[in-house]
Amino acid sequence: MSELPAELFQHWVHSYEDDREGVTVYRPAGYPFPPARGRRGMEISPDGTFTDHPIGSRDVPGSVAGRWEAATDGRSLTVTFPGTSRPGRRLEILHCDGALLKVRA
Repeated sequence: MSELPAELFQHWVHSYEDDREGVTVYRPAGYPFPPARGRRGMEISPDGTFTDHPIGSRDVPGSVAGRWEAATDGRSLTVTFPGTSRPGRRLEILHCDGALLKVRA
């Protein structure tokens, strides 16, 4: 992957049932997930905006604003949360086709 795919820019929800060793799997927010006690997620926007959706109280997702930048390798994002104590992270995009996102964090 030499540039970020357009399908990356949407609201993704963690599909933990599909995770494999070291690979975290996300599906679009409208996906019909089986019942779960809350799911974390993230929104990635083309303008560099990143919104983290951790599981909050009563299993309702929260919202933490951040920023992303493409890494020089063309297949990773560096995510930061300016003005917060939340640590940043790097997401290596392994697969993205609009219906499925696989990352290594």
